[in-house]
Amino acid sequence: MHNKLTIDWNDFLTNYWQKKPVILRDAFTHFIDPITPDELAGLAMEEEIESRIVSNKNGIWDAKFGPFIDFNNLGEDHWTLLVQAVDHWHEQAATLVEPFKCIPQWQFEDLMISYATQGAGVGPHIDNYDVFIIQGKGCRRWRVGDRNPNYKQFSAHKALLHVENYQPIIDEEITAGDILYIPIGFPHNGVSIGESMSYSVGFRTQTSQELISGFADYIIDTLPSGIFYQDPDLKLPRDPYRIEAYELTKLQDQMIELIKTPTLFNDWFGKYITLPMHVLNIVPVEPPYSYSEFKSLLQSGAKLYRVPSIRILKIGDCGYIHGEKIDLPMPVIDLLCENEELHYEQLPDDKTLEIMLNLVNKGYWYFTE
Repeated sequence: MHNKLTIDWNDFLTNYWQKKPVILRDAFTHFIDPITPDELAGLAMEEEIESRIVSNKNGIWDAKFGPFIDFNNLGEDHWTLLVQAVDHWHEQAATLVEPFKCIPQWQFEDLMISYATQGAGVGPHIDNYDVFIIQGKGCRRWRVGDRNPNYKQFSAHKALLHVENYQPIIDEEITAGDILYIPIGFPHNGVSIGESMSYSVGFRTQTSQELISGFADYIIDTLPSGIFYQDPDLKLPRDPYRIEAYELTKLQDQMIELIKTPTLFNDWFGKYITLPMHVLNIVPVEPPYSYSEFKSLLQSGAKLYRVPSIRILKIGDCGYIHGEKIDLPMPVIDLLCENEELHYEQLPDDKTLEIMLNLVNKGYWYFTE
């Protein structure tokens, strides 16, 4: 990894994280772009990869979604190419994510990369996530406003939600190696000065509504029989048409008890939060390896590589990957989390090899040619 990050994380978390935006000057010293504009354009031509082009020609906003065939008709200025989840598909670009792995990884979303021409940007908007915007090649001017729940948002285009004018609290240019950190809810607008590249490391959490919906689906699928409201101490009410306060409390407690049951909630959250937010480059093995083939490959010195950016996390004494529980002891799960490549000596016994064989056949780890 060529780029080294110099951030005092304790100071940053104390003073800025989810509190206020800040420009971190020269956070990457002597920054080197890990991907070229041509390589980014190549990714935008792939069907599996999310991409879009946003333009603002003569004050008219437009957005088109990939995959793209060519870029010849875009002109010299006022357009931006944005590609999502580049960390899933480009090994060198993914190295930019490494320095941010000290932040809880269940909140990490992806690395989005944009290439912009003179005067280009996506317009003033508010994101529903925290983002570190690393400036690469070129320069961009950023205007960031204060957080205010009363801002009015409007559709500048059916695919672009913009925010009304705001008073900037940051109005500065950033150059290669600078990072602009923007917490959730702060309006911002970046405009490219000449050609430029930027790299957005995003951290997103689910809304309470999404979490409740996901947990409800899990409970429906997991518990074989329903849990019914019961009130064995019922007394005749004065008004049988009124739902009493104690009855509402009992109903709430009945629902909350499910959420507070660790065996249910932890298992659901481990599976739920390791599901990918974007398409991954997962290719199941066909035909699948037999146990003897798998073991022989490892013994011959072949290494296993984890699919880039697949979500692997720990809760309590359990590990989860890509929506499923890993049935291995915690020391092995620690090993799987901390190492993106594995060799035979790290896999201690037949049970571990059998479980890893299953995960490899599903495509979560792979052998290189």
